[in-house]
Amino acid sequence: MAYLSYSNAIGEGSVHGQHVQHVPFPTTTGSSTPYLLHGNLDIWVKSAKNLPNLDMINKSLGDVFGKLSGKLMNKVETSDPYVTISVGGAVIARTFVIEDNEDPVWDQHFYVPVAHYGTEVLFVVKDSDVVGSELIGGVAVPMEPVASGARLDATYPVLGPNGRPCNPGALLSLSIQYIPIESISLYRGGVGSDPTHPGVPGTYFPVRRGGRVTLYQDAHVYHGMLPDLWLANGMMYQNRQCWRDIFDSIVQARRLIYITGWSVYHLVQLVRDDPNLPNTCLGELLKVKSQEGVRVLLLVWDDPTSTTILGYRTEGVMGTGDDDTRRYFKHSSVHVLLCPRSAGKGSWANKKETGTIYTHHQKSVVVDVEAHNYKRKLIAFVGGLDLCKGRYDTPHHTLFSTLETIHKDDFHQPNFTGNLAGCPREPWHDLHSKIEGPAAYDILRNFEERWRKASKRHGIHKMKHSFDDSLLQLDRIPDIVGIDESCTIEENDPESWNVQVFRSIDSNSVKGFPKDSRQASSMNLVCGKNVLIDMSIHTAYVKAIRTAQHYIYIENQYFLGSSYNWAHYKDLGANNLIPMEIAMKALAKRNRRFMIYVHSKGMIVDDEYVIMGSANINQRSLEGTRDTEIAMGISASIYMGKQIRCSVLQIFGYRMSLWAEHTGTLEQCFEQPESLECVRRIRWMGELNWKAFESDEMVPLRGHLMKYPVQVDRLGKVRSLPSCETFPDMGGKIIGTFTGLQENLTI
Repeated sequence: MAYLSYSNAIGEGSVHGQHVQHVPFPTTTGSSTPYLLHGNLDIWVKSAKNLPNLDMINKSLGDVFGKLSGKLMNKVETSDPYVTISVGGAVIARTFVIEDNEDPVWDQHFYVPVAHYGTEVLFVVKDSDVVGSELIGGVAVPMEPVASGARLDATYPVLGPNGRPCNPGALLSLSIQYIPIESISLYRGGVGSDPTHPGVPGTYFPVRRGGRVTLYQDAHVYHGMLPDLWLANGMMYQNRQCWRDIFDSIVQARRLIYITGWSVYHLVQLVRDDPNLPNTCLGELLKVKSQEGVRVLLLVWDDPTSTTILGYRTEGVMGTGDDDTRRYFKHSSVHVLLCPRSAGKGSWANKKETGTIYTHHQKSVVVDVEAHNYKRKLIAFVGGLDLCKGRYDTPHHTLFSTLETIHKDDFHQPNFTGNLAGCPREPWHDLHSKIEGPAAYDILRNFEERWRKASKRHGIHKMKHSFDDSLLQLDRIPDIVGIDESCTIEENDPESWNVQVFRSIDSNSVKGFPKDSRQASSMNLVCGKNVLIDMSIHTAYVKAIRTAQHYIYIENQYFLGSSYNWAHYKDLGANNLIPMEIAMKALAKRNRRFMIYVHSKGMIVDDEYVIMGSANINQRSLEGTRDTEIAMGISASIYMGKQIRCSVLQIFGYRMSLWAEHTGTLEQCFEQPESLECVRRIRWMGELNWKAFESDEMVPLRGHLMKYPVQVDRLGKVRSLPSCETFPDMGGKIIGTFTGLQENLTI
């Protein structure tokens, strides 16, 4: 008999989602042997009957106060039930709430990816309250029949804390079937080359065909800075200059410039290598464009620690400069909307947590450019591109040599305090992209949904000026082509891309999600407590990893998740599947995978598919109710027999260019990253650079790639290397420490 302890430490009522599910009573008499589920669970939560009325006490109190006031409420108050589903303690799905109903009918379908160990699939029925929720009872389906793959369609008694039905005749009707990953055709054809499964199914935005994509590394790449790279079609791979392209696009805009950012700083110089350009300051450029009649809208995260009260300014912990940007554009025709991270409904503590700790982390630039026949079209830039201090860098990532040139007025070093004279700047590496074609209009839609939500005034703020009418109605502007006319090139063109937009965001941050939770599934949204969630970035990562055939290459600032399978801190709630999926992929004998973790927010799979955006690989970025994020996934439209498409070659060239930056060279073995030769060579380079980095002797490094200085024993225990427990110069434990504050900030 399985006994589970009750834990509400990361409570169900939390506005940032549900993570851990325990009940305080035995739920099954099945086997206690854990089974590994790796695949999908096909679940229907149908209905419940004869649930108890947990609102009876509240109703009685309401009647008492009603009599005192001479009024009695006619509304029948009873439980507001919903169901959570968990495996191994990790919540994997949740139904919508049905108010005041003891015989609720959900008829809600879930098709959930799983990579979990467990002894049962646990269905917990709860009563939703304004703050938190009350446990009604639970149903546990033993894992042994589930793991067999048979469809289980039955009605189960809902057990209460005493191990008996929570109410006479209380029942939950459901069906469940496990489909192992080997049986799912979606994952068989490869990540980018399967014409029967283009894109990622079950997401808010569909895959868009006929697009054009430009991939960037860092803010700027000077000509000749990286080794020449020849592609199989005889063309040389060309590195583009991201910030220069953004500058040129803004200059050419005639109708709109919409920018979202964690930070947008008006004093940033976009171009720093062209003396013929008199002024490339972002703020002045946007003012000029707005005076020309271009609609310029900035949607920037409102850092709650950055304030101005009675003329006294507080810089803010994160140093985003949001108040400075707002003041700079205050009396101009540029509209700046500082947007706090709102929690919507919930307790005061949860609202405070969300507003203080979590952020709007999306980064995008949408502008109109010249199209055919004297028309205009939209393009969008997406990636890690915060247009703010400290982000302009090149693949050389110098520390001192550019302090009097391109970084003269852009010194950024948050790791030191006090007098910074003689300190090195902080190098910054990131990935970016430019999207042309229909998917750019999805980036626009994201901006519009967020702007409409953020510009809506509440309470006394309704008296203030509203920015709700600032958005252009593009369907009323005849010279801007619509999404159906925006295909840049034909689908069978060798340079054509499939492009799909993904997000991590919830209904507290956008206007456009359905108000009725019953409609969530029709828009591929997930139900949370008092919130609907778009988790498509997580969906895209899982699909790409599962379909990988040869290699997975990840650049990300963080790599954290699957805490339900940790040896310790299992209840942290970092339940994203990414680390577990990669571990399962590495264990598959037919595929030995290779990964490198650096500092960006992208993934390349098999030189066929790229995911890139603002999202880190942690719960903050992937859950959908914490930080807001945006990303895109791209692949070649189709394969033309044995002909290699230009778009596929561009992904290969992009990865090779990144590796040239990180390793300082190009070697033939890099062309087959899944080969043992390549794995050993990269590992050797990383180990060599680490030894040089930690040495007291000044030794020039070849590239920037270093093997992380830890060792892992046969049991998976991670330790620092002998006599190397802290980082050179900077200090700080290599294996880190755990604190509650760290949990909220990084997990």
